[in-house]
Amino acid sequence: MSSEDVQCSSKTKRLHFLLIPLMEQGHMIPMVDLARLLTAHDSLVTFATSPVNLNRIRPIIDQAAASSLPIRFVELRFPVVDVGLPEGCESIDLLPSVDLILIFMNALSLLRNSLEAYLRIPNKAGWPKPDCLISDNHHHWTVDVARSLNIPRLIFHGPSCFFLLCDHLINRHRAELEAAVAAASDGFTVLQGLPHPIRISKQDVFTLSPLDPDKSKYKETIRVAEESADGVLVNSFMELEPKNFERYREEKSKPVWPVGPLSLYKEDLDVKAARGRASSIDNKILFQWLDRQEVGSVVLVSFGSIVRNTMAQLIELGHGLEASGRPFIWVVKEVMEENVPGAEVWITEFEKMVEGRGMIIRGWAPQAVILGHVAVGGFVTHCGWNSILEALATGVVMATWPHFYDQFLNERLVVEVLKSGVAVGIEQTDYLGVEKHNEAKVKVRREEVERVVENLMGGGEAGEERRQRARELGRQARAAMEEGGSSWKGLQDVINYVSEHQRKYQGENISY
Repeated sequence: MSSEDVQCSSKTKRLHFLLIPLMEQGHMIPMVDLARLLTAHDSLVTFATSPVNLNRIRPIIDQAAASSLPIRFVELRFPVVDVGLPEGCESIDLLPSVDLILIFMNALSLLRNSLEAYLRIPNKAGWPKPDCLISDNHHHWTVDVARSLNIPRLIFHGPSCFFLLCDHLINRHRAELEAAVAAASDGFTVLQGLPHPIRISKQDVFTLSPLDPDKSKYKETIRVAEESADGVLVNSFMELEPKNFERYREEKSKPVWPVGPLSLYKEDLDVKAARGRASSIDNKILFQWLDRQEVGSVVLVSFGSIVRNTMAQLIELGHGLEASGRPFIWVVKEVMEENVPGAEVWITEFEKMVEGRGMIIRGWAPQAVILGHVAVGGFVTHCGWNSILEALATGVVMATWPHFYDQFLNERLVVEVLKSGVAVGIEQTDYLGVEKHNEAKVKVRREEVERVVENLMGGGEAGEERRQRARELGRQARAAMEEGGSSWKGLQDVINYVSEHQRKYQGENISY
């Protein structure tokens, strides 16, 4: 029996959640985890996204069907060609140019017609209409869908509560912050209003509060839609940033629930390894190699789904890893995508040079599972929030190498507040930190890579304190997701909130 065939009698009191993720790997993955976690709390879930994105999570869909999980995966037509995007570019990481991102984001509302058409189809399995809509905050168009169904609309936020609070404060105080960074000799000013005040740069202000009229208009549309939401789910946990949650709730004047780290959702190893999409490496070979390494000796190097390094930077990074003398796993997606000329030839030769000590993964890697292996002791990361959470959940220290958007603020949280990482020393540049048409661009030289790896994996007394702190954060993360933990309670509070709304407005909703 497939997950879509689960029968629901009229007497069933299970809640039905409609989930709509942003089409980008860093947003899709935690929403899939949330869907399965909701079913573990005895709820029904409809997960709606585009065909390309459903195909990417096919292993998860098949596993859900095999386990008869009450999840319906619904295909929504996303007419990208109609707005000038290439055929098949249904996820941000598939866009051939960063210049197309705003077009992509503005096109998200085109999903509405397909979703509403689906909701009008009588359900043969007897599923009730949705009791709650949970959408990524970028899906501002879901406001009207929730209103038409007369159900709560909750926002799912992928970033940390720390970033959300920074974003909120920067937008509120944009003018004065612009003046402060312009007047400062070093281009930095202190962002007030945080439990742990931090220094921010001109680029932080302009990234989160852009001057470009089109970007500003889009951001304002998102902000207005978010203000109308009934509550906010955050992929973080209370023990990690208690004061940030307290301040953000005060600022928003609405419920804000911690529900993470969602990467700790319990499941079989093979299923966990397929989070996001199928692994590009034979997992048996990968874990046989890891099993041969000493505990805590391996460095994982991975930069997420969007970041692209130049050929020159790949060479410097590779030679720095080789010179460090440490065993490592390096995820080099640039090779599989064939968008960096010469990468395959060079990586093949490099692979021979480090045979036995270094493992190269071309494409998608089962990152969360790798980080959970006892052999892995350090993580060189782009500071995407999912990656940071996966490292925190497994007690692994990080070397922070941010590239764009929230990643520079995430770095400050890891290094300055949590004190569980070391900074590579990257300076923020353009809007997305992506160098255009400059294959010679190098931000970190091989000597710096070697130095950072040694500091991360060694570091003397300070290094040991970081590792102890990381292990404690890992223990707290796991406790948060266990039954009775802060995030377990957070999700249960979400369910109770929706149940109360259902009882209050039962019979008023529009059927489909």
